[in-house]
Amino acid sequence: MNFTKHAVPLILFLCLLVIPACGSPKEEVPDTSTPLATEDIQEELIPTPAKPAYIAPLTGLPLEEPVVRRPIAVMINNAPAARPQSGLGGADIVYEVLAEGGVTRLIAIYQGKEEVTRIGPIRSIRPYMIDLGESYHGVLVHAGASNDAYAILQRQHKDDLDEISNAGAYFWRDKTRKAPHNLYSNLEKLMEGAAKRNYAVEDTEVPSYTFREEDDPGQGNPANKVEIKFLLENYRVAYEYDPETKLYNRFVNGELHKDLDTGEGITTTNVVVMGADHKVLDDVGRLSVDLELGGEALLFQHGKVIEGSWIRKSNDVIRFVKDNIEVPFYPGTTFFNIVPNSPDFSSHIEVQ
Repeated sequence: MNFTKHAVPLILFLCLLVIPACGSPKEEVPDTSTPLATEDIQEELIPTPAKPAYIAPLTGLPLEEPVVRRPIAVMINNAPAARPQSGLGGADIVYEVLAEGGVTRLIAIYQGKEEVTRIGPIRSIRPYMIDLGESYHGVLVHAGASNDAYAILQRQHKDDLDEISNAGAYFWRDKTRKAPHNLYSNLEKLMEGAAKRNYAVEDTEVPSYTFREEDDPGQGNPANKVEIKFLLENYRVAYEYDPETKLYNRFVNGELHKDLDTGEGITTTNVVVMGADHKVLDDVGRLSVDLELGGEALLFQHGKVIEGSWIRKSNDVIRFVKDNIEVPFYPGTTFFNIVPNSPDFSSHIEVQ
């Protein structure tokens, strides 16, 4: 009786002591381990650049929509009095080739790049320049022509815009420069002139080149500079590689070749030097240039030189090949320099 009387309160008291201890949280043990770096437990995700929807056929540069504008092939004066020129930086492709008397002329092909304010000075055309411009399906833009070139243009009904004979309204003269080194136009006016003469202004089948990825290491031997002598000393051209921009700066007679309007140096991504057979036709020194036979060539890109050949298939553009396989260009502008094969191809080139 007495046991029960005193035991019950004691049991209750003990339970009150035990229950809080049972329900209390365990003491946390400090975590002394070193947390793993995020890089150790999860591979860093590097987004893959999206491929462009379209690329320009002549430069390989990305486009948001396909370019359908027909190319324009402009004959640009390269006499000392015509330098510096305007608009060469906006060309997709530029050829430098001999005209009579040892002077050179530039054939600039415009299609996929941004428009420039003006192009020029514009000069006359020769048969092999017709061939080069038409290989890109271009409308031929010039001011006058040799007798042989006029015969081809008229007899074969070429798509051309000639300031002298059929399209004077689409050109203008710069009064601050002396004639004949002061004739200009721009792509807007030239396309307007082409439409007025009922030439096609769109072309979805322009020949295209193959292109490397920008990070492709490429091939070839180191070569940071090439000097080219066509014939005359005051037409000595050089291209010098800039590893920061991955472009070649163009020099004429040791001076940076600049655009007259922008003051910026003229650059290019790819440089082709190619040898072709030249033949003097008359006492004036007019030439024929064989653009079909193929021959030796050098390709300069990303500070390297590749020795190869140039070929030209029927109804196609000039292409650079090595071991009969076309070598891709890097995306950007390409300058072709056509030198005589006499006395030999290498006599016109100095590589550094």
